[in-house]
This record gives sequence, C-alpha cells and structure tokens, in this order.
Amino acid sequence: MTKAELVINISKRTGIERQVVLATVEAFMDEVKNNLAAGEDVHLRGFGSFLVKHRAQKTGRILKNNTPIIIPAHNIPFFKPADVFVDKVKEGTKEKA
Repeated sequence: MTKAELVINISKRTGIERQVVLATVEAFMDEVKNNLAAGEDVHLRGFGSFLVKHRAQKTGRILKNNTPIIIPAHNIPFFKPADVFVDKVKEGTKEKA
C-alpha cells in the first residue's frame, strides 16, 4: 500500500477530504521523524513504537578490493510492533493459508 492509497482509504472510512487526510498523514510522519532525529522514541499504544537504536563502530570489508574499512557508530530508526499488532498479522496470515 502506498501513501496515496492509505490516504484514499482513510478518506473513504472517515468522510474527511483527501487533502486534509494527506496533510494529517504527512504531519504525523514529520513529527515521528523529528522526534527520532532528536533522540526521542514515539510510542503508540496498541500499534507499536518507533525507536532509535545505536549501532556500535565495526570493521567492514570492501569485497571488490578486499580492503577493510571502519564503519562508524551511528543511530538507526526501527519499528517495534505491539503484541496486539503482531497477533492481528498472525491471524491474517492463518486465514489466507
């Protein structure tokens, strides 16, 4: 599903104009990105959490040249779904099988 499809579906379910839904979805995504960039986690009860993980420095290798490189420590965003979310997905896959 794309962002456009998501906006259309929400608009149909709620009766709210597509432009308003699009602005709301984009504002939500911006807020999540801004909070994660500031090092703050975003928790949505019943859905999941957007968290920041720290990756330590490590040594990698360029396979083409077989030369080692140092990959610096960095933070990455990740999503941890709530148990309710995981259970819902598991139920959906059982019905299709």
